[in-house]
Amino acid sequence: MIAKTPEELDTLFVDALNAADLDALTSLYEANASLMPEPGRVVTGKDAIRAALAGFIAAKATMTLNPRTLAHAGDIALVSAHWRAAMTDQKGEQVTAEGHSVEVMRHQPDGRWLFVIDFPFGVAAT
Repeated sequence: MIAKTPEELDTLFVDALNAADLDALTSLYEANASLMPEPGRVVTGKDAIRAALAGFIAAKATMTLNPRTLAHAGDIALVSAHWRAAMTDQKGEQVTAEGHSVEVMRHQPDGRWLFVIDFPFGVAAT
């Protein structure tokens, strides 16, 4: 499945994360995209993004979110989403987190939308 709108990209992310599908998650990012997997740390490129997302899969993360497009100019969209996640920490305990993401997405020549910048913890965490 491909994201035909920016909001659908967030929906596909949640579906893939909740299904623990690392390949599907990684496919949602451009080759040189950036992801903030935790506050204060940014990774760039598909290999680094895949490794970061593998940590969420290993933690059995599940997520819900409500995306909305803030701005849309040509092939670029700025999206934010309020999200909630539950996962297992390194001690084996269940933890929850929530935040407001900031995401830049680009419309691809094949019609799908992909993440260029994905900051789930928003600008306050940079």
